[in-house]
Amino acid sequence: MLRLLLFFGTNIAVLVLISVVFQLLGLQGLLQANGVDLDLGALLVYSAVIGFSGSIISLLLSKWMAKRSMGVQVIAQPRSEFERWLVQTVARQAEKAGIGMPEVGVFEQSAPNAFATGWNKNAALVAVSSGLVQQMNREEIEAVLGHEISHVANGDMVTLTLIQGVVNTFVVFLSRIIGHVVDRVVFKVERGHGPAFFIVSIVAQIVLGILAQMIVMWFSRWREYRADAGGAALAGRPRMVAALRRLQQSQPGQLPGELAAFGINSAGIKELFSSHPPLEARIRALEQRG
Repeated sequence: MLRLLLFFGTNIAVLVLISVVFQLLGLQGLLQANGVDLDLGALLVYSAVIGFSGSIISLLLSKWMAKRSMGVQVIAQPRSEFERWLVQTVARQAEKAGIGMPEVGVFEQSAPNAFATGWNKNAALVAVSSGLVQQMNREEIEAVLGHEISHVANGDMVTLTLIQGVVNTFVVFLSRIIGHVVDRVVFKVERGHGPAFFIVSIVAQIVLGILAQMIVMWFSRWREYRADAGGAALAGRPRMVAALRRLQQSQPGQLPGELAAFGINSAGIKELFSSHPPLEARIRALEQRG
């Protein structure tokens, strides 16, 4: 609950800061001087509602959506010695990390993968793929679990949601300003909105959205280094390195968009739009910590 209150408090602080900056820069007066009758305060609130609502809803529903989309089978009562070990390992790591016991589950995927999700670090879900169970030994699985537990303990789900909401707000806000300026200054529309406003706003939102996604993915990659360090602290650095090396030898599996940033591995677009750094870089970072 405290983290959620901090989340909303930070959102309000961000909006206040943006408003103050605009006032200091005299942006409202500059727009009026060019015949652009735009209420920046109202637009900022509108943009924040649009920008944060989707992120917050996704965060609150993250566990439910993960279970549905990935077909996660939650281990309520362990049915085998391995399932007992899996639950006990997560319980031990969660206690060491200072968080509540997450739900533990397994989902069907031939590639080795895992993820953690949930709106609250004391009510999270940690799930591993059947491929990971089959292809990794227990020491490597323990390191992967430590990586995911570290994501939870670091509050990465909430933090990533906050950053996504902030960049979404800026995308909506700036795209509307650009569309309004072009509509008024270039096409001389005096009342209401002409076609240029809608066309330019959409184009600007697409372009700014691409740039914003680069920022979000940069933060996601930075988080992975922290989670690797956390996994090394919980399971041992050699085990974390061994788990990452094992991933190098396998074909990475796909997770849905909202879960990809919280997996142990990532496939797809590389470089600026990747949610995970290259495995070589992650291994090198761990080895340099030694």
